[in-house]
Amino acid sequence: MTLSRRSLIAAPALLPALAFDAQAQVAPVRGGTLIYLEQQTYSNLYPPAGGHYPAGGVLNQITDKLTWQNPQTLAIEPWIAESWTINADATEYVFKLRPGVTFSDGAKLDAEAVAKNYDTYGRGNRELRHSVSEVITNYDRSEVIDPLTIRFLFKAPSPGFLQGTSVIGSGLVSPATLALPFDQMGDATKIIGSGPFVVTRQVLGRELVLNARPDYAWGPKTHPHQGRALLDTVRMIVNGEDSVRVGAVLSGQAHVARQIPAFDEARIQGRGFQVFAPPTRGVNNSITFRPDNPLVADIRVRRALLHGTNAQEVVETLLSPNYPRATSVIAATAQGHVNLSDRLAYDPVLAARLLEEAGWTHGPNGVRTKEGQELALAAYESPNYARSRDTMQLIAQQWGRLGVKLSVLAGDLGSRAVDSLDPAKTPIAPAMVGRADPDVIRSNYYPTTRNMLLQTGGVSRKVQSFSDPTLNAQLDAIASEPDQAKRLALVAEVQRTLIDQAYVIPLFEEPQVFAGSPRLRGMDFEAVGRPSFYGAWLAPR
Repeated sequence: MTLSRRSLIAAPALLPALAFDAQAQVAPVRGGTLIYLEQQTYSNLYPPAGGHYPAGGVLNQITDKLTWQNPQTLAIEPWIAESWTINADATEYVFKLRPGVTFSDGAKLDAEAVAKNYDTYGRGNRELRHSVSEVITNYDRSEVIDPLTIRFLFKAPSPGFLQGTSVIGSGLVSPATLALPFDQMGDATKIIGSGPFVVTRQVLGRELVLNARPDYAWGPKTHPHQGRALLDTVRMIVNGEDSVRVGAVLSGQAHVARQIPAFDEARIQGRGFQVFAPPTRGVNNSITFRPDNPLVADIRVRRALLHGTNAQEVVETLLSPNYPRATSVIAATAQGHVNLSDRLAYDPVLAARLLEEAGWTHGPNGVRTKEGQELALAAYESPNYARSRDTMQLIAQQWGRLGVKLSVLAGDLGSRAVDSLDPAKTPIAPAMVGRADPDVIRSNYYPTTRNMLLQTGGVSRKVQSFSDPTLNAQLDAIASEPDQAKRLALVAEVQRTLIDQAYVIPLFEEPQVFAGSPRLRGMDFEAVGRPSFYGAWLAPR
């Protein structure tokens, strides 16, 4: 089924309007079909590439992980691994696996299968174009000790590895799936996991149907639900129109929808429906500079734009209380956060002075110029992020008052992907990433991972010379420091570096926001806001 604005308005009988007392206490109901609306489609389901929320929302239903990060406490708890030991310098991890677990194709999920997964995620596979996972650092190799025991060895300390075994990018898949080349992993029917649901039908870009796996019996032991999933079926339907997704939930044609606009939250709750806003606990929604571009190479220009950005206006104008104003590069709920609000003050007078000191003076059309060149910047909106276009356009207005021109580009997926690797075309870019571990800050800024600053040494061949060895050494230290107190101190140091060098302008903490039917019960979210339908059920009308 494809949902359009017309079909949802003209055919309200698709699902009857819901009338249910949300306060009624009823026992969980087994069976039924849940309709879930997603804003975007997935492009690839190779787990280390699954950080994109539409892909993660699929992988979270069909794959399991070695460990489970409790979303309330953030503690790492057993899942497919029953127990583990870690040596003193975090260079050796040994996991004991749960017996009797199988992938949906019948293959055993044993130590051999786990070794195949992590050797791929930790080292990549050039022939099949499988990339190295950004959550695994310093990986050397695995050793199968016995069918249910596996050892991982690292070339240097890897203190983030344990938490990395709990994330979406570490979903365990069948050896048959790992034998596929990367470009075939956009086909969900070929992704074989051991999770509570299996893919039964796919209409690429439009719909995915998941059915409960009847023999599933190995969910996280502390999860409130045990056994097979309560639902029979989950239908994931893609529709990019916010108003259509909201309307479908309110009219009873869908049970839950992701990426709900902030301005709709009060209306949804006022109608007796549910709003969920789980935090992402990682790098905040931010503007990131690419200093390889000469227009933003001068720290005075970057500092001017930092102090010329009114993040409070962005939050108050475009968002809801579920989006707190950022006080640092990472969220206040993230490990290692330090409050740097005093370094992020909105001060347009200071901003103007810094631009003048950098030699940028007002030109005849109001845009600042220097040696005949306008201070004109461009950035792509990011459909992945909340109110991205509106946010960037509001910031363009703020910068315009300083005499700085910012063009906000839409573009297609291809142009955004290519231009985002070219600092000449994208001197700034929006960015955020969710992960409940200090390694998240390294993942976003280190050259060989997401490389949001576009330094040399990353995948971009367009970077001429920009590199910050001091920052990179700090990021490397985060990934290799086994002492947790020292590691968090390094995270604080990196936050100060990113702000003091004006590489980043933090804006707001971005949750994942969902609208839900009053009938929807038991749906929960992993530690960074991806939905899990394992324990979800639909109460009677």
